[in-house]
Amino acid sequence: MVALTPIVPDKVEILALVEAAVPWDLSGPDLPTVQVSLDMAEQFTHYGRIVADDLRTQCLGIPADSAVGRSAQATLSEAARRLNLKPLARTAGQRSAARRAQNLARLVQALNRAIDRVIEEQARSRPIRTPLRR
Repeated sequence: MVALTPIVPDKVEILALVEAAVPWDLSGPDLPTVQVSLDMAEQFTHYGRIVADDLRTQCLGIPADSAVGRSAQATLSEAARRLNLKPLARTAGQRSAARRAQNLARLVQALNRAIDRVIEEQARSRPIRTPLRR
């Protein structure tokens, strides 16, 4: 039987992978195997799409012409481009696969930062309600 709801990757696990991929030295000898890099890229892509959808929804709660709104839209534009790239072939080179995973890891970081900023902007723009006195 096929699950009707999509499986959401564990945020803690994904962020741990992001932290592992971002500092890779792409010109160094200690890169992960092609298979590991491509698997990470696939996970980052799946998670990134979920976060981008959430960011798109969160942006509805702030003015589109605000600095935070414009920045979030720029991040979403970049996400739309990068998250829809054709996956690399399993025959890709080690550096190419690692570069793809690292770039997607950085995109996941940017999407998470954008969501944090949008949520902060929403909190700042909400009117403060004082309780009525009786």
